Amino acid sequence: MLSLYVHIPFCRKRCSYCDFYLVAGTLRMEDFFVALRRETASRASLLKGQTIGAIHFGGGTPSMASPSLLGSWLEQVASLASFAPDMEIALEANPEDLKGSAANEFHQAGVNRLSLGVQSFSPEKLSSLGRAHSPREAMAAARDAVRMFDSVSLDLICGVPGEDWGVWQGDLERAKESEAQHVSVYMLSLEPRTLLSRDVSAGRVRVPDEGEQAGFYMQALKELKAAGYGHYEVSNFAMPGCHSRYNLASWKREPYIGYGPSAHSFLRTEEGELRTANEASLSRYLSSPQAAEGFREVLGERERFEEQVFLSLRINSGLSIEFLRKGNTLPNEMMKALETMEERGWIRYENGTLYLTDPGFLFADLIAAELIP
Repeated sequence: MLSLYVHIPFCRKRCSYCDFYLVAGTLRMEDFFVALRRETASRASLLKGQTIGAIHFGGGTPSMASPSLLGSWLEQVASLASFAPDMEIALEANPEDLKGSAANEFHQAGVNRLSLGVQSFSPEKLSSLGRAHSPREAMAAARDAVRMFDSVSLDLICGVPGEDWGVWQGDLERAKESEAQHVSVYMLSLEPRTLLSRDVSAGRVRVPDEGEQAGFYMQALKELKAAGYGHYEVSNFAMPGCHSRYNLASWKREPYIGYGPSAHSFLRTEEGELRTANEASLSRYLSSPQAAEGFREVLGERERFEEQVFLSLRINSGLSIEFLRKGNTLPNEMMKALETMEERGWIRYENGTLYLTDPGFLFADLIAAELIP
Protein backbone atom coordinates (compact mmCIF):
# COMPACT_ATOMS: atom_id res chain seq x y z
CA MET A 1 0.00 0.00 0.00
CA LEU A 2 1.29 3.43 -0.96
CA SER A 3 0.62 6.84 0.60
CA LEU A 4 0.83 10.26 -1.05
CA TYR A 5 1.65 13.65 0.44
CA VAL A 6 1.07 17.02 -1.26
CA HIS A 7 2.77 20.11 0.14
CA ILE A 8 0.62 23.15 -0.69
CA PRO A 9 2.92 25.96 0.46
CA PHE A 10 0.52 28.93 0.64
CA CYS A 11 -0.43 30.74 3.86
CA ARG A 12 -1.98 34.12 4.61
CA LYS A 13 1.10 34.96 6.64
CA ARG A 14 3.88 33.26 8.56
CA CYS A 15 3.04 32.65 12.22
CA SER A 16 5.73 33.68 14.69
CA TYR A 17 6.55 30.09 15.69
CA CYS A 18 6.47 28.46 12.22
CA ASP A 19 9.54 27.35 10.25
CA PHE A 20 7.80 25.24 7.57
CA TYR A 21 8.44 26.14 3.95
CA LEU A 22 5.67 28.49 2.79
CA VAL A 23 4.89 31.61 0.77
CA ALA A 24 2.45 34.31 1.84
CA GLY A 25 -0.66 34.83 -0.27
CA THR A 26 -2.32 32.75 -2.98
CA LEU A 27 -1.19 34.62 -6.09
CA ARG A 28 0.34 31.54 -7.74
CA MET A 29 -2.15 28.93 -6.47
CA GLU A 30 -3.52 27.93 -9.88
CA ASP A 31 0.01 27.91 -11.35
CA PHE A 32 1.01 25.62 -8.52
CA PHE A 33 -1.68 23.08 -9.37
CA VAL A 34 -0.64 23.15 -13.04
CA ALA A 35 2.91 22.35 -11.89
CA LEU A 36 1.61 19.69 -9.50
CA ARG A 37 -0.16 17.91 -12.33
CA ARG A 38 3.03 18.10 -14.40
CA GLU A 39 5.12 16.63 -11.57
CA THR A 40 2.56 13.87 -11.04
CA ALA A 41 2.59 13.00 -14.74
CA SER A 42 6.40 12.92 -14.79
CA ARG A 43 6.38 10.39 -11.92
CA ALA A 44 3.49 8.32 -13.25
CA SER A 45 5.62 5.16 -13.33
CA LEU A 46 5.82 5.24 -9.53
CA LEU A 47 2.01 5.00 -9.37
CA LYS A 48 1.50 2.32 -12.02
CA GLY A 49 0.01 -0.84 -10.49
CA GLN A 50 -0.07 0.70 -7.00
CA THR A 51 -2.96 0.90 -4.55
CA ILE A 52 -3.19 4.18 -2.65
CA GLY A 53 -4.19 3.83 1.00
CA ALA A 54 -3.87 7.45 2.15
CA ILE A 55 -3.46 10.92 0.69
CA HIS A 56 -2.54 13.88 2.87
CA PHE A 57 -2.74 17.52 1.79
CA GLY A 58 -0.36 19.47 4.03
CA GLY A 59 1.37 22.81 3.99
CA GLY A 60 1.21 25.72 4.32
CA THR A 61 -2.56 26.00 4.55
CA PRO A 62 -4.13 23.58 2.04
CA SER A 63 -7.64 24.80 2.88
CA MET A 64 -6.79 28.03 1.05
CA ALA A 65 -6.90 26.06 -2.21
CA SER A 66 -10.20 25.67 -3.99
CA PRO A 67 -11.88 22.25 -3.65
CA SER A 68 -12.11 22.01 -7.44
CA LEU A 69 -8.31 22.19 -7.76
CA LEU A 70 -7.89 19.41 -5.20
CA GLY A 71 -10.58 17.34 -6.91
CA SER A 72 -8.94 17.72 -10.33
CA TRP A 73 -5.62 16.44 -9.02
CA LEU A 74 -7.32 13.50 -7.26
CA GLU A 75 -8.93 12.55 -10.58
CA GLN A 76 -5.49 12.57 -12.21
CA VAL A 77 -4.09 10.24 -9.55
CA ALA A 78 -7.14 7.96 -9.88
CA SER A 79 -6.31 7.59 -13.59
CA LEU A 80 -2.81 6.39 -12.72
CA ALA A 81 -3.33 4.15 -9.68
CA SER A 82 -6.02 2.29 -7.75
CA PHE A 83 -7.66 3.74 -4.66
CA ALA A 84 -8.25 1.46 -1.68
CA PRO A 85 -11.98 1.16 -0.87
CA ASP A 86 -11.40 2.72 2.55
CA MET A 87 -8.74 5.21 1.44
CA GLU A 88 -8.12 8.20 3.72
CA ILE A 89 -7.97 11.61 2.04
CA ALA A 90 -6.93 14.14 4.68
CA LEU A 91 -6.81 17.92 4.46
CA GLU A 92 -5.08 20.28 6.89
CA ALA A 93 -7.40 23.26 7.38
CA ASN A 94 -7.75 26.46 9.37
CA PRO A 95 -11.17 27.22 10.89
CA GLU A 96 -11.48 30.56 9.08
CA ASP A 97 -11.31 28.77 5.70
CA LEU A 98 -14.37 26.60 6.38
CA LYS A 99 -17.08 29.25 6.49
CA GLY A 100 -20.21 28.94 4.37
CA SER A 101 -20.22 25.93 2.06
CA ALA A 102 -16.41 25.44 1.95
CA ALA A 103 -16.30 22.39 4.22
CA ASN A 104 -19.03 20.66 2.23
CA GLU A 105 -17.24 21.46 -1.03
CA PHE A 106 -14.03 19.86 0.25
CA HIS A 107 -16.08 16.83 1.29
CA GLN A 108 -17.68 16.63 -2.15
CA ALA A 109 -14.19 16.81 -3.72
CA GLY A 110 -13.25 13.61 -1.89
CA VAL A 111 -11.78 14.72 1.45
CA ASN A 112 -12.97 12.40 4.24
CA ARG A 113 -10.64 13.42 7.07
CA LEU A 114 -10.09 16.97 8.29
CA SER A 115 -7.10 18.06 10.37
CA LEU A 116 -8.05 21.38 11.98
CA GLY A 117 -5.31 23.81 13.01
CA VAL A 118 -7.22 25.04 16.05
CA GLN A 119 -4.07 25.38 18.23
CA SER A 120 -6.14 26.75 21.14
CA PHE A 121 -9.61 27.76 22.30
CA SER A 122 -8.17 30.61 24.37
CA PRO A 123 -8.40 34.13 22.87
CA GLU A 124 -5.16 35.13 24.61
CA LYS A 125 -3.26 32.12 23.24
CA LEU A 126 -4.64 32.60 19.75
CA SER A 127 -3.56 36.25 19.84
CA SER A 128 -0.12 35.29 21.11
CA LEU A 129 0.27 32.78 18.28
CA GLY A 130 -1.00 35.23 15.67
CA ARG A 131 -3.91 33.02 14.64
CA ALA A 132 -6.75 34.53 12.60
CA HIS A 133 -9.73 32.64 14.06
CA SER A 134 -11.62 33.12 17.32
CA PRO A 135 -12.42 30.43 19.91
CA ARG A 136 -16.05 30.50 18.76
CA GLU A 137 -15.04 29.95 15.13
CA ALA A 138 -12.74 27.10 16.16
CA MET A 139 -15.47 25.26 18.04
CA ALA A 140 -18.06 25.85 15.32
CA ALA A 141 -15.68 24.54 12.64
CA ALA A 142 -14.84 21.48 14.73
CA ARG A 143 -18.45 20.57 15.46
CA ASP A 144 -19.54 21.10 11.86
CA ALA A 145 -16.63 18.97 10.65
CA VAL A 146 -17.46 16.12 13.04
CA ARG A 147 -20.95 15.96 11.53
CA MET A 148 -19.64 15.97 7.96
CA PHE A 149 -16.36 14.02 7.78
CA ASP A 150 -15.49 10.42 8.64
CA SER A 151 -12.78 11.59 11.01
CA VAL A 152 -11.68 14.94 12.45
CA SER A 153 -8.40 15.81 14.15
CA LEU A 154 -7.65 18.90 16.23
CA ASP A 155 -4.16 20.39 16.62
CA LEU A 156 -3.38 21.89 20.04
CA ILE A 157 -0.19 23.68 21.12
CA CYS A 158 0.98 23.95 24.72
CA GLY A 159 3.80 26.05 26.16
CA VAL A 160 2.69 29.31 24.54
CA PRO A 161 3.90 32.64 26.02
CA GLY A 162 1.81 33.50 29.09
CA GLU A 163 0.07 30.12 29.25
CA ASP A 164 -0.85 28.60 32.62
CA TRP A 165 -2.46 25.40 33.85
CA GLY A 166 -5.99 26.77 33.76
CA VAL A 167 -5.72 27.86 30.13
CA TRP A 168 -4.31 24.50 29.07
CA GLN A 169 -6.99 22.65 31.02
CA GLY A 170 -9.59 24.74 29.19
CA ASP A 171 -8.11 23.79 25.81
CA LEU A 172 -8.28 20.09 26.67
CA GLU A 173 -11.87 20.41 27.89
CA ARG A 174 -12.97 22.23 24.73
CA ALA A 175 -11.23 19.64 22.55
CA LYS A 176 -13.16 16.85 24.27
CA GLU A 177 -16.43 18.80 24.01
CA SER A 178 -15.96 19.12 20.24
CA GLU A 179 -16.21 15.31 19.96
CA ALA A 180 -13.35 15.25 17.45
CA GLN A 181 -12.07 11.69 17.09
CA HIS A 182 -8.38 12.65 17.08
CA VAL A 183 -6.26 15.19 18.95
CA SER A 184 -2.63 16.13 18.27
CA VAL A 185 -0.76 17.78 21.14
CA TYR A 186 2.42 19.68 20.31
CA MET A 187 4.78 21.32 22.77
CA LEU A 188 5.80 24.70 21.38
CA SER A 189 9.26 24.45 19.86
CA LEU A 190 11.52 27.48 19.47
CA GLU A 191 12.90 27.00 15.97
CA PRO A 192 16.05 29.08 15.44
CA ARG A 193 14.97 31.19 12.46
CA THR A 194 11.51 32.14 13.72
CA LEU A 195 10.31 35.49 15.02
CA LEU A 196 9.25 33.91 18.32
CA SER A 197 12.73 32.47 18.88
CA ARG A 198 14.28 35.90 18.33
CA ASP A 199 11.80 37.54 20.72
CA VAL A 200 12.52 34.97 23.44
CA SER A 201 16.29 35.31 22.96
CA ALA A 202 16.00 39.10 23.25
CA GLY A 203 13.96 38.81 26.45
CA ARG A 204 10.87 40.40 24.93
CA VAL A 205 8.79 37.26 25.46
CA ARG A 206 8.84 34.49 28.06
CA VAL A 207 7.66 30.97 27.33
CA PRO A 208 7.02 28.21 29.90
CA ASP A 209 10.20 26.29 30.71
CA GLU A 210 10.79 22.61 29.90
CA GLY A 211 9.42 21.48 33.25
CA GLU A 212 6.17 23.38 32.75
CA GLN A 213 5.82 22.07 29.19
CA ALA A 214 6.39 18.51 30.40
CA GLY A 215 3.63 19.08 32.96
CA PHE A 216 1.24 20.28 30.24
CA TYR A 217 2.06 17.20 28.18
CA MET A 218 1.49 14.78 31.05
CA GLN A 219 -1.79 16.54 31.83
CA ALA A 220 -2.88 15.97 28.22
CA LEU A 221 -1.96 12.28 28.48
CA LYS A 222 -4.07 11.90 31.61
CA GLU A 223 -7.08 13.87 30.37
CA LEU A 224 -7.28 12.43 26.87
CA LYS A 225 -6.67 8.82 27.85
CA ALA A 226 -9.38 9.11 30.52
CA ALA A 227 -11.74 10.38 27.80
CA GLY A 228 -11.14 7.28 25.66
CA TYR A 229 -8.42 8.51 23.30
CA GLY A 230 -5.63 6.02 22.68
CA HIS A 231 -2.12 7.42 22.83
CA TYR A 232 -0.62 5.84 19.70
CA GLU A 233 2.26 8.25 18.93
CA VAL A 234 4.27 10.81 20.88
CA SER A 235 1.95 13.70 19.98
CA ASN A 236 -1.16 11.89 18.80
CA PHE A 237 -4.32 10.56 20.45
CA ALA A 238 -7.22 8.84 18.69
CA MET A 239 -10.48 7.12 19.33
CA PRO A 240 -10.43 3.46 18.17
CA GLY A 241 -9.87 3.23 14.41
CA CYS A 242 -9.41 6.99 13.98
CA HIS A 243 -5.63 7.31 13.81
CA SER A 244 -4.01 9.17 10.91
CA ARG A 245 -3.32 6.46 8.34
CA TYR A 246 -0.85 8.59 6.41
CA ASN A 247 1.18 9.51 9.50
CA LEU A 248 1.14 6.02 10.97
CA ALA A 249 2.29 4.55 7.64
CA SER A 250 5.19 7.04 7.60
CA TRP A 251 6.24 6.15 11.16
CA LYS A 252 6.12 2.47 10.22
CA ARG A 253 8.41 3.15 7.26
CA GLU A 254 5.86 2.29 4.63
CA PRO A 255 6.43 3.86 1.18
CA TYR A 256 5.06 7.30 0.35
CA ILE A 257 5.52 9.83 -2.44
CA GLY A 258 5.71 13.55 -1.73
CA TYR A 259 4.68 16.18 -4.27
CA GLY A 260 5.27 19.92 -4.21
CA PRO A 261 8.18 22.13 -3.05
CA SER A 262 10.02 20.74 0.02
CA ALA A 263 8.02 17.48 0.00
CA HIS A 264 9.83 14.27 0.99
CA SER A 265 9.42 10.72 -0.34
CA PHE A 266 10.37 7.25 0.90
CA LEU A 267 10.43 4.43 -1.64
CA ARG A 268 11.66 0.88 -2.01
CA THR A 269 13.23 0.50 -5.44
CA GLU A 270 15.73 -1.69 -7.26
CA GLU A 271 18.40 0.64 -5.86
CA GLY A 272 17.23 -0.15 -2.33
CA GLU A 273 15.41 2.00 0.20
CA LEU A 274 15.42 5.54 -1.10
CA ARG A 275 14.69 8.90 0.52
CA THR A 276 14.30 12.00 -1.65
CA ALA A 277 13.23 15.59 -1.10
CA ASN A 278 12.08 18.31 -3.47
CA GLU A 279 13.73 21.71 -3.36
CA ALA A 280 12.10 24.26 -1.06
CA SER A 281 11.50 26.81 -3.80
CA LEU A 282 8.12 27.63 -5.32
CA SER A 283 9.65 29.58 -8.22
CA ARG A 284 11.89 26.69 -9.25
CA TYR A 285 9.02 24.25 -8.78
CA LEU A 286 6.73 26.26 -11.06
CA SER A 287 9.36 26.50 -13.78
CA SER A 288 10.40 22.83 -13.74
CA PRO A 289 8.28 20.55 -11.51
CA GLN A 290 9.51 17.42 -13.25
CA ALA A 291 13.02 18.27 -11.99
CA ALA A 292 11.97 19.30 -8.45
CA GLU A 293 14.10 16.76 -6.62
CA GLY A 294 16.97 18.37 -4.71
CA PHE A 295 18.07 15.53 -2.44
CA ARG A 296 18.43 11.77 -2.90
CA GLU A 297 19.87 9.16 -0.56
CA VAL A 298 19.99 5.37 -0.81
CA LEU A 299 19.84 4.07 2.75
CA GLY A 300 22.49 1.62 3.88
CA GLU A 301 22.07 -0.97 6.61
CA ARG A 302 23.18 1.50 9.26
CA GLU A 303 20.73 4.20 8.19
CA ARG A 304 17.87 1.70 8.06
CA PHE A 305 18.63 0.53 11.60
CA GLU A 306 18.77 4.07 12.96
CA GLU A 307 15.50 5.04 11.28
CA GLN A 308 13.77 1.94 12.61
CA VAL A 309 14.86 2.76 16.16
CA PHE A 310 13.88 6.44 16.04
CA LEU A 311 10.53 5.92 14.33
CA SER A 312 9.49 2.79 16.25
CA LEU A 313 10.02 4.54 19.57
CA ARG A 314 7.60 7.29 18.53
CA ILE A 315 4.65 4.89 18.32
CA ASN A 316 3.04 2.53 20.80
CA SER A 317 3.79 -0.72 18.95
CA GLY A 318 7.20 -0.95 20.61
CA LEU A 319 10.62 -2.14 19.45
CA SER A 320 12.04 -5.66 19.46
CA ILE A 321 14.93 -6.18 21.87
CA GLU A 322 16.34 -8.83 19.51
CA PHE A 323 16.32 -6.29 16.67
CA LEU A 324 18.20 -3.84 18.88
CA ARG A 325 20.81 -6.46 19.83
CA LYS A 326 21.45 -7.49 16.22
CA GLY A 327 21.75 -3.93 14.94
CA ASN A 328 23.84 -2.53 17.78
CA THR A 329 27.62 -2.75 17.57
CA LEU A 330 27.95 -2.22 21.33
CA PRO A 331 25.27 -4.51 22.83
CA ASN A 332 26.65 -4.46 26.37
CA GLU A 333 26.64 -0.67 26.52
CA MET A 334 23.15 -0.67 25.04
CA MET A 335 21.85 -3.00 27.76
CA LYS A 336 23.41 -0.79 30.45
CA ALA A 337 21.64 2.23 28.93
CA LEU A 338 18.34 0.31 28.95
CA GLU A 339 18.80 -0.57 32.63
CA THR A 340 19.28 3.11 33.45
CA MET A 341 16.17 4.07 31.47
CA GLU A 342 14.11 1.41 33.20
CA GLU A 343 15.25 2.69 36.60
CA ARG A 344 14.12 6.18 35.58
CA GLY A 345 10.71 4.82 34.63
CA TRP A 346 11.07 5.67 30.94
CA ILE A 347 10.71 2.17 29.47
CA ARG A 348 9.09 -1.18 30.17
CA TYR A 349 9.41 -4.67 28.68
CA GLU A 350 6.78 -7.13 27.56
CA ASN A 351 7.32 -10.37 25.58
CA GLY A 352 10.73 -9.31 24.29
CA THR A 353 9.52 -5.87 23.21
CA LEU A 354 10.57 -2.48 24.56
CA TYR A 355 7.83 0.10 25.11
CA LEU A 356 8.05 3.69 26.29
CA THR A 357 6.10 4.62 29.39
CA ASP A 358 4.04 7.81 29.51
CA PRO A 359 6.98 9.83 30.94
CA GLY A 360 9.29 8.05 28.50
CA PHE A 361 7.52 9.62 25.51
CA LEU A 362 8.90 12.97 26.68
CA PHE A 363 12.39 11.60 26.02
CA ALA A 364 11.75 9.49 22.90
CA ASP A 365 14.51 11.06 20.79
CA LEU A 366 17.00 10.98 23.67
CA ILE A 367 16.23 7.31 24.32
CA ALA A 368 16.65 6.47 20.63
CA ALA A 369 20.00 8.29 20.53
CA GLU A 370 21.21 6.29 23.55
CA LEU A 371 20.43 3.06 21.70
CA ILE A 372 22.46 4.04 18.62
CA PRO A 373 26.21 4.04 19.35
